Amino acid sequence: IPEAGHKYYLQFSTEDYRTGENAGSCLATVLYPKKRSPPVVSIKCSHTKDQKEIQEEDNRLYQRIRHQTKPITGNNIPDSYGNIEPALEPVWALAVAGSSSIMWEKSTETLGYFLAQVKSVKQWMRKDDFLEFDYTVLLHEIPTQEIISCHMRLTWLPGRPLKVKHFCASESHGAEEASGAESGSAAGPSAEKGASF
Repeated sequence: IPEAGHKYYLQFSTEDYRTGENAGSCLATVLYPKKRSPPVVSIKCSHTKDQKEIQEEDNRLYQRIRHQTKPITGNNIPDSYGNIEPALEPVWALAVAGSSSIMWEKSTETLGYFLAQVKSVKQWMRKDDFLEFDYTVLLHEIPTQEIISCHMRLTWLPGRPLKVKHFCASESHGAEEASGAESGSAAGPSAEKGASF
C-alpha cells in the first residue's frame, strides 16, 4: 500500500502448545507500517475449545500454582535435552503467554522471535490473589539466529488480562526497553494479539 506499508492476508490453523491438538483456525490481515512497529493486525478465529473450557484450564493452572507452599523458582526451562520438570510446567505455560507480548512488540516485517528458554524464574509471594513472577527469557531471533535476553515481570489472575513489563538487551541492537500488557488466557496468547507475528 503506497505510503502506508505492506499488507498481508493470512489463513492459518492454531494448536495447543502443550498437546499439539488443533485449537482452531484463523483469518488475519497484517499491515507492517513503513515507520512503525508493532504490526497492525485484524484477526478472526474460530476455536475448537469454548470459553468455559479455556477458563477451566486457566483455573486449574492457577490453583496448581497457588497451592505451592513456597515460592516457585527454576532455571534452564526446558533443560538442554528439551525436558521440563512437571512441577515447572505451569511457570513455562505463563512464560509462553507472557513472552508472546514481547515477541509481538519486537517483531518487524523482517524479524521474528520464538521463545527458546526460560533462563530463570522466581515467584513473588503477594498478599492479594494475583500471581507474580520475574523471568529471564531467551528469545531466538529469526533470521539472524541471535539469542536475545529479556527480563519479564508477569502478573496474572484468571479472568483478568495478563500483565507483562519487560526489558530486552542485545549486543547487535544495543539496549532497548519496552513495556506492554498482553490480555488473554494463560493457556495461550490471546487471539487478538497472535503469538509469532
